[in-house]
Amino acid sequence: MIVSTNYTVNLSKLQEASENLPQIDFKFSLNEPTGNFFYEPWKIKEEYENTVWQDILDTLPFEKGEARLIELNPGTSYHAHSDIDDRWHLNITGKHSYLIDLDTDTMHKTDSDGIWYLMDAGKLHSASNFGNTNRVQLVVRKLLKKNTVNNKVTVLLTLTEQRPDYRYVFDNTLSGWLNKANKNNILSNFEYKDTTVKFNLDSNYIEELKSRLDSMFKIEVI
Repeated sequence: MIVSTNYTVNLSKLQEASENLPQIDFKFSLNEPTGNFFYEPWKIKEEYENTVWQDILDTLPFEKGEARLIELNPGTSYHAHSDIDDRWHLNITGKHSYLIDLDTDTMHKTDSDGIWYLMDAGKLHSASNFGNTNRVQLVVRKLLKKNTVNNKVTVLLTLTEQRPDYRYVFDNTLSGWLNKANKNNILSNFEYKDTTVKFNLDSNYIEELKSRLDSMFKIEVI
């Protein structure tokens, strides 16, 4: 689920970052979009230009999506979920914290070792902080591929009922499948607004998609 990369941050820079954390309310974005949320590169916010945060982000020498500082309090965990876009992870602070692959029941310790890790976020996963200090990670979205889809149709997913757990259900039933569809070049132009999701898909995979749908989601193929 998660592998180390050759991209690293000097440990002195990592220490400087830990001493210059902005006020984080669970999640805090260091950059902002320049166009499409999932497909176009994000630029660092003006207030973080020429700071330690720009130095750290520049150690990933390619176009990047949203870069967020995510804080997990001691003794807490995330709900199980998967994501359409993969993520780069850099641990800033925290001890005894783990990313957990729920597909294989495997725990991956997150150390402040200055190494960027790439996570296959299509896997069902969670994160837990078993320590006594806050765990802060810098998590960067990988931009989705601009695929040219064969046999293209447009898919519109909407809610058939308003339930507070709709995002949990979507991420546990569809996000992992959509992640693979993006990698396999059968999905393009993914977008969402409020409780509506729209994308292009190879028509040969419509029935496979429908087989994964929970009853709370209505599908229209245009």
